[in-house]
Amino acid sequence: MAFSFGGQRLAVGLRAVYAGVAAVDVVLSGSASHSAHRARRFTKPLLMPLLAASLASDPGARRSPLLRTTLAGQLAGWGGDVALLGDGPRDFARGATSFAAGHAAYICGLLPYRAGGPGRGAKAIAGVWAASAPGVALAAGREASYLAPVLLGYSAALASTAASATMLGAGIPAPARRRLVAGGLAFLVSDAVLGLRRFLWRGAPPVAEAVVMATYATAQYLIAGGAARAAVWSDA
Repeated sequence: MAFSFGGQRLAVGLRAVYAGVAAVDVVLSGSASHSAHRARRFTKPLLMPLLAASLASDPGARRSPLLRTTLAGQLAGWGGDVALLGDGPRDFARGATSFAAGHAAYICGLLPYRAGGPGRGAKAIAGVWAASAPGVALAAGREASYLAPVLLGYSAALASTAASATMLGAGIPAPARRRLVAGGLAFLVSDAVLGLRRFLWRGAPPVAEAVVMATYATAQYLIAGGAARAAVWSDA
């Protein structure tokens, strides 16, 4: 196994920059200041390009079977990030649709490596989705009727990503599997808070958006880290 140390340093540096920009964006998102939210037009769109560049430049990720699908998911995630800088229902619909495409890419990468049928983790995720998603979709439909099916579809894609991560077998190394599961669960938490804040808790304090962004940035970081470690290296 041979690594390019220059490439590894670049990947590590880009991940550090991603973490720094994400931290700034979290602080800005939790502020009630209009100027802080305007500043997010510079910070938030940088997140996915930085993370994708760190993954693409990581020598350890070059043989990862999840590399291409994860990069595709990050590209769609960038589209969702940009769309959700707007506050209107159509902005939300565009963002959710873009994120759903990203989760479809993640799922396409994960499914070939599943081991058997759904286990307890996948069933628990499906149960939580079935119990919560229809109510949130109904509330979203009161804001704009087209948001209900959009939210149902997006939440199903998100839950499927998290469930698929729990079903991975030995074809993906254990450190990668742990990161992918953690990333899927962090994504669920992020969007649960987002749905609560936007459709059910209209007077939510600004810190709720900071929680959304902190868990979202963590989720994408963990998924990228899992993808980078998904290669099965051999010394032969």
